[in-house]
Amino acid sequence: MSSVQTVNPQQICEDLLREEKRYNSEHRILPSESTVADRLLHRSIEMKPVYEELYGKLHMHPPALQCFLGLVLSAAAFWNPEKIQEARTARDDLANTNRQIARKAAELATLLERRSGLHNTSGFSSDTQYHCCSVIEAASQHNYLFRSYVQDRLAALRGQYDLKYWPSLSEFIEVLAMDAESAVMSATDPLTAAATAAVRPSRADFFKALFAAIDENSAGNYGQLPRGFKLTDRALASLGNCALDLGPDDLFDDAYIKRFRQRERNGPK
Repeated sequence: MSSVQTVNPQQICEDLLREEKRYNSEHRILPSESTVADRLLHRSIEMKPVYEELYGKLHMHPPALQCFLGLVLSAAAFWNPEKIQEARTARDDLANTNRQIARKAAELATLLERRSGLHNTSGFSSDTQYHCCSVIEAASQHNYLFRSYVQDRLAALRGQYDLKYWPSLSEFIEVLAMDAESAVMSATDPLTAAATAAVRPSRADFFKALFAAIDENSAGNYGQLPRGFKLTDRALASLGNCALDLGPDDLFDDAYIKRFRQRERNGPK
């Protein structure tokens, strides 16, 4: 008499989470992702219907289930509200740093030009740097590759063309000032862009990052997730609650996810 082996989606998914934890522990990497895996394992009852939905939609694509769970671990570890706020703060710091560079470089360029004029008119000199090539050489004195492959060629080029062929130090610094002043900031990856796109931070930023990760790993982008893969609002709410370890007073519900998806379809605000 043959017996049919019952498939247990929860067991399959939780075994994948345990395998991720084991791998991270053996290689001493990604402890924050292992922490998220522990949260999902701890909130096993809440996650059961999520695992069943995931298995039903992804079991025909064997790598996809592991891929998606990995995306959840990564998004919750690195794109939770605290990490997203850190990214926003870093973005503001970068903008402020560029403004300071622009202002101070412009001041320095003015001072360098004044010093050059005093050297030419005051009857005094201060034996300071005046040629951009000599600055490059001095700055690269501890760079073995520069000394081995570039220094002699640069010295020959400097000897071939006198000072009028080169930018002055003040002109050199003016370019840095203008470059910083006109700098346009952009995120270096789709997840950062998605999570920080809104003017004001919100809890929805985590889902924006997760959706960006799903898109990046979809078949349309040569990833492992099947084209058109999509979880229900209820499953996403439970996933966010467990992965972010939200308490009873902060839980997402399917109505929240439905409103969020509607806003996303209508375009950024």
